[in-house]
Amino acid sequence: MKIGIVGLGLIGGSIAKSIKAKTSHTVYGADISEETMLLARMLGSYDAPLTDENIGDCDIVILALCPETAVDWAEKNAHKIAKEATLADICGVKRAVFDKLSATAKENGFYYIGTHPMAGKERGKFQNATDDLFEGASMIIIPEESTPLGKVEAFSALCLDIGFARNVFSDCESHDKIIAYTSQLPHIISNAYIKSPEAQFNRGFSAGSFKDLSRVALLDENMWTELFLDNADYLGEQIEIFAKNLQKYADAIKAGDADTLRALLKEGRELKSTAGGN
Repeated sequence: MKIGIVGLGLIGGSIAKSIKAKTSHTVYGADISEETMLLARMLGSYDAPLTDENIGDCDIVILALCPETAVDWAEKNAHKIAKEATLADICGVKRAVFDKLSATAKENGFYYIGTHPMAGKERGKFQNATDDLFEGASMIIIPEESTPLGKVEAFSALCLDIGFARNVFSDCESHDKIIAYTSQLPHIISNAYIKSPEAQFNRGFSAGSFKDLSRVALLDENMWTELFLDNADYLGEQIEIFAKNLQKYADAIKAGDADTLRALLKEGRELKSTAGGN
């Protein structure tokens, strides 16, 4: 297959590197940064730049862009995409883009699949992209209802070929609701946690728990602001739930209430053992 990738940041760059390392597919790459394009070409992460001349040859075009930019790019370039080709976005929210990208696809005769790779690092950009980023991870796939099963199967197979351990099928509403809890809320918590005055004096006093909780505070504020606001209803709800639960611990500790504190800790431990996850 011929695959076009628009956006060679951490995720788009890792997709490009994984395809080149693990398959025989041809990769056309595009990024607004000339430095990124040069570095990616030097490392063999794509075969040729994605251009107006070859975009129509692509079987799959992957938009590794923020939501608003992904929608804008699709609307401006839809006429260049081949009929019967597949357009996929990897945005971290789905309700903000799905209907718009679906409509663009239908109007221009190609197909659309919404996706979200459940993998990443605290530091973005192509310099941190790797060909093993997706090893053991899940790819969430949300097919548009008119997309043929064969197109979905081809994309699903590509995901497994480049290292994903599983494809998880969902819908926009369920995706955004769950992602608010599993991804967005931890970024908010980490970013708020590091604002304690004691964070500046942690050297020699911190171990794994500090590292784990503070790791994703190193976020891209522009990207995450867009993602948070695109999912404001579900994320706001999760923040409120967390704040209420956290207040229970604060109240028990301030009151010296060992029984309540012990019960809260036991409840959390038991819920973790049944909830699973990493």
